[in-house]
Amino acid sequence: MGGAVRVQEAALNNAEWCHAFCRTHGVAGRFDTAAWSSAQRTPPFYPDAVSLVPGCSSARLVSRVDASPGCSIKDSFADLDLSGSGFEFLFAAEWLCRDQAGGRNLSKGWLPVAGGEELERWEAAWGEAPERRPFFRRELLTHTRIKIFARVDGARLRAGAIANRSRDVIGLTNVFDVEGDLESAWSEGASAAQALWGPMPVVGYDEGESLEAAHRAGFKTIGSLAIWINRTHA
Repeated sequence: MGGAVRVQEAALNNAEWCHAFCRTHGVAGRFDTAAWSSAQRTPPFYPDAVSLVPGCSSARLVSRVDASPGCSIKDSFADLDLSGSGFEFLFAAEWLCRDQAGGRNLSKGWLPVAGGEELERWEAAWGEAPERRPFFRRELLTHTRIKIFARVDGARLRAGAIANRSRDVIGLTNVFDVEGDLESAWSEGASAAQALWGPMPVVGYDEGESLEAAHRAGFKTIGSLAIWINRTHA
């Protein structure tokens, strides 16, 4: 039961991050007990809905979004079948959690991004943004429950991550290292967030190489999720 509750906490934390990010792009989502969703198409890389409880109604979830081609839905418990609504399975990922702080702190070079110019440097180092920039808007820097962390070695921005604090957990996302040391990025990014907000569990999700790096950094898999997309006539 504890694991099921933790997945719900991770899903809610992720939805809160999606909500805050989308608002900086003028997209206002909404929450209820079953899901977070946006009737307006969200920015690239961001889902149009996130289920928040197991057994969410597929039909109800799809009815809350613009389900035209390009729409994506995060099935937080990997228990939905959206194929009947024109969606296809895109990829699977794993929810992650690390309970204990790693013993590192902000003195290791991980500091919150402080201004717009530094945020532009951070986004350039992250390197995945669509052509329309800025992708990460300056409004994020004023959000009391969000910190964009950067590891700076001398004058070089080496790595980064975004942390958002919920009631019971800290979420970690957009983890990167320009030299590919994702294990250190996951570990040190989580420690920086815990140094700021206290020894709360750190959650996130990933797949592939970054998932393996997170496991090496002490994160444990606590559940599965799936991403669905509508590619009909796209």
